[in-house]
Amino acid sequence: MADHYASEQEIDAVVAGFENCTTSKDEFTHLSHLTVAAYYLCNSTPDETFEKMRFGLLRFLDHHGIDRAKYNDRVTWAWIKQIQSVIEQMDAESSLVAITNAVLERLGESRLALDDQRDDNKGATQTDNSRNGRTSRSDWG
Repeated sequence: MADHYASEQEIDAVVAGFENCTTSKDEFTHLSHLTVAAYYLCNSTPDETFEKMRFGLLRFLDHHGIDRAKYNDRVTWAWIKQIQSVIEQMDAESSLVAITNAVLERLGESRLALDDQRDDNKGATQTDNSRNGRTSRSDWG
């Protein structure tokens, strides 16, 4: 397992870059999305994490002149659920660094298959390299 982060300061920098929109749109990768969401989940509830991610992603899109149509609540909720699942499998004493590295290791190459027939937030499940229906990896919103 490759460690992506060695310190909480590295994670804090990714979160700050996202929140302050100082990270360029090209530098804010799928792994960055996962990092921010894991940080939020370690410090708040899934509902609060969703609100923080939603607000932050829309602000980020606006700041970088990207159409808000790129954002999708269902995709954001689905990723939060996947990250929460990884966190729940970790030891309760695990550090933020260990949790974030585990999330990136387990979900860094994953994609979500979205069921277009569903109207609620439960219409997405994790698959690896799925080509069935719509998929999303870096398009969190």
